[in-house]
Amino acid sequence: MHQPIHWHQWGPEAFAAAQAENKPILLDIGAVWCHWCHVMDRESYDDPTVAEILNREFIAVKVDRDERPDVDSRYQTAVAAITGQGGWPLTAFLTGEGKPFYGGTYFPPSDAHGRPSFKKILLAIADAYKERRDDVLREADGLMTALTHAEGLAGHNADFNPRVITLMVQAALNSFDAKNGGFGSAPKFPHASIIEVLLDWYARSGEDGAANVARTTLIKMSRGGVYDQIAGGFHRYSVDEYWIVPHFEKMSYDNSELLRNYVHAAQLFPDAGFADVARDIIRWVDAVLSDREHGGFYASQDADINLEDDGDYFTWTVNEARAVLTPQEFAVAQLHYDIHEVGEMHHNHEKNVLWIRADVEEISMQLSIRPDEIRKLLASAKQKMLAARLLRPTPYIDKTIYVNWNAMFVSAYLVAGRALALKDAHHFALRSLDRVLQHWTDAHQLPHVIAYSDPNAHLAANKGLLDDYVFTALACLDAYEATGDLSYFRCAREIGDAAITKFGDATSGGFFDAEPTTEQVALGALVVRRKAFQDSPTPAGNPAASILMSRLHAYTNDAKYHDKAEDTLEVFAGAVEQFGIYAGTYGRAAIWLSRPHTQVVIVGTDAAAAELERAAFATHAENLSVIRLPQADAHLLPPALAETIPNVSVKAGHSMAIVCSNFTCQPPITDSQQLTATLRSLLHT
Repeated sequence: MHQPIHWHQWGPEAFAAAQAENKPILLDIGAVWCHWCHVMDRESYDDPTVAEILNREFIAVKVDRDERPDVDSRYQTAVAAITGQGGWPLTAFLTGEGKPFYGGTYFPPSDAHGRPSFKKILLAIADAYKERRDDVLREADGLMTALTHAEGLAGHNADFNPRVITLMVQAALNSFDAKNGGFGSAPKFPHASIIEVLLDWYARSGEDGAANVARTTLIKMSRGGVYDQIAGGFHRYSVDEYWIVPHFEKMSYDNSELLRNYVHAAQLFPDAGFADVARDIIRWVDAVLSDREHGGFYASQDADINLEDDGDYFTWTVNEARAVLTPQEFAVAQLHYDIHEVGEMHHNHEKNVLWIRADVEEISMQLSIRPDEIRKLLASAKQKMLAARLLRPTPYIDKTIYVNWNAMFVSAYLVAGRALALKDAHHFALRSLDRVLQHWTDAHQLPHVIAYSDPNAHLAANKGLLDDYVFTALACLDAYEATGDLSYFRCAREIGDAAITKFGDATSGGFFDAEPTTEQVALGALVVRRKAFQDSPTPAGNPAASILMSRLHAYTNDAKYHDKAEDTLEVFAGAVEQFGIYAGTYGRAAIWLSRPHTQVVIVGTDAAAAELERAAFATHAENLSVIRLPQADAHLLPPALAETIPNVSVKAGHSMAIVCSNFTCQPPITDSQQLTATLRSLLHT
């Protein structure tokens, strides 16, 4: 708002102005948490000279990619077709009708590294739009054609084949960095969905290869600087292959999906400390990224305080650490966190990213101090460093509450609450879900945003997208399983049915990311229908919708859900093998569609029931569901279970577990060891 540029919101007014004034549109897509967006803001958009050119020659439109992922995804595809890459800030040049014809990401303020300055780019684009309009329009039409043949719309239909799971696991094994964990080389992003596929593969097959990839990756990430060693929670990605130096912003969606990874890994590898990482993620989210008063999860925490620093809030000089620790605490922390006179940060070589270089036993040998004393000193140092860090200026927290990201965190908190016996996480997840469901209207509409960081902000188009519906319905199913409250199941079914109606493609299968609009109403590239199946950066909407449909089928035995799950995966079956680890959510959906679903219904509220629930969570698989019901509510069941469980002899007053698979239930089990053995036997069949 403070900039000298006449910014427009994305909307009809901006497009009408561009057409009336015969000017091209400059579209700037960024995000609150985006460091290079802030850099370009200061270097270029705060510059009066740039502003004079923009205001004279262009209609300038600014979009927040978190608020409008539908706008962002289409123009990312267009710019990637021009330059071979996308990212933020996204700088796109459009015709007055919104057709892209040129673009890039960050443009420097002056000529540098063989790249022209932003001012030169602006003047060249303005000149081309005036003098070579036919060339510009041909380029724009070509890019729009490319957009219509983009991901999911290029005729990749084929029969679904469950071998895709095997191929995906093999792709993960082939790209695995055995030394450092993760996949490929720098930069390294967490690939939470493919880790879920690997964990499921190991749970079913017992193959050490898949276990090693998942386990090593999760361990290496949690020991690196990409993990906040002091407060908990993960930064967005690592700029190096070692997971040491991160991009320091922290995103809701990364932490929700990684929380799920660490909980599931803790179930399969209880000795590896994964539960501690999960608890620390929750500790950080509770303190920083959640609305404790009303329920709900915030969107992100920025990387920086201002443009002069780069993660200074999160990093430490030797003197900063010495100032808050006793000499003995510093000696231990220095070895453990690798704090030295020369650190890892290029903008300030004294700044150290904290990562775990030495374990307790190694430090004990070096300093000749008992391991238990080392642990006490580390705990004390960590507490003091966190307290000191909280006194620093805190990076901006975007308190916008997005429906899809909230639903993802609700699901993650619920699984953590149950598997790790965290009652507070369980209750906060339900409060947060209930807040979202307050916005589920009688007209069967969900919004995309339910609260803004800026109370004066207004999003003109706040209609829910496919992801909002799918992840909310999945969260409702998780809430039903965690509580036995059938109202959550009913909400899941209603929202799932609405997703089919609003976004489903009844002709070709699958789901569009947004509700259809006529060509006369749609603005710019939104006229292009899009079906996303590649995870980027969140789990993709189509395979997530397939998972939802499979889960609804498991509870209803209604064939329409199975058919929709299958036809959604068939839309992409001819192309998915090319995407490898980047289609991890498709792999998860393939597991749901091709493996028998298994439900454990635990009836009772006493200690025996709690022990059975612990036994059920002693293992993990993608399509293993655990439902906890009070004895009085044992008759309140979704349709498929209501048909099968009454045929099982259930004794009143006795806690028991009933294992059902493929719409058939086994006799009740009262012994926890027998339950664990039964589940593991089912998973290996």
